[in-house]
Amino acid sequence: MLELSGINKTFNAGTIDEKVLFRDFDLSIDDGEFVAVIGSNGSGKTTMLNIISGSTDVDAGEVVVDGIVMNKMKDYKRAVKVGRVFQDPVRGTSPSMTIWENLSLADNKAKRFGLTFGLNRVRKDFYRSQLEILGMGLEDRLDTAAGALSGGQRQALALIMATLVRPDLLLLDEHTAALDPKAADIVMELTDRIVKDKGITSLMVTHNLRYAVEYGTRTIMMHDGGIVIDAKGEEKASKTIDDYLKVFNTISIETGN
Repeated sequence: MLELSGINKTFNAGTIDEKVLFRDFDLSIDDGEFVAVIGSNGSGKTTMLNIISGSTDVDAGEVVVDGIVMNKMKDYKRAVKVGRVFQDPVRGTSPSMTIWENLSLADNKAKRFGLTFGLNRVRKDFYRSQLEILGMGLEDRLDTAAGALSGGQRQALALIMATLVRPDLLLLDEHTAALDPKAADIVMELTDRIVKDKGITSLMVTHNLRYAVEYGTRTIMMHDGGIVIDAKGEEKASKTIDDYLKVFNTISIETGN
């Protein structure tokens, strides 16, 4: 479903700050997998998501989603196939627009715009049904500006917006990191439910080892632009937080951190 093949990426090439992050990096994710990606800062996690989404170019290699090479695809076309929820709740919604307007905007991302009303009243009941999934009472606040919501509510709204038009691939970029522990757990539970119910292939970067253990079908640990653990099935089910911490500590000792 997702194929990263022969990915090479160097930052600040030819300077004293040159950093080779990816060298012939490969990753294959099957349709319907929910993959948690963990690793230390600078391991390549977020850069990998940026490469998949198109916000960072590669020096060489291909990004293929559902059989389509994405490298040269324009952003608006790529956005139809790839949804993304960012760490900062502010980035996923427009604060000055109402919940209804935000959802309408997300609902139209795969459609041509013409001289018609942007707000589709026929879809309003559908938006309410989607918001009811959250259990936050947002279905009764469609005319409330997104900027008036709490961080957890806004991130939950961003999650609904990213999956309203079902993407082929969902990227979750530390999407619970900016939330308090209770809100983070709520958003994580909602994420798991939505991903399962809609059968969306998902790639989640997280620093929360508990989430990597408890959620998803596969866990990948990255270090220095490579994969040091790739656990799924029975192997994933048998791993604990301590198992991942041991590898983190070993890497830290070897690298002098």
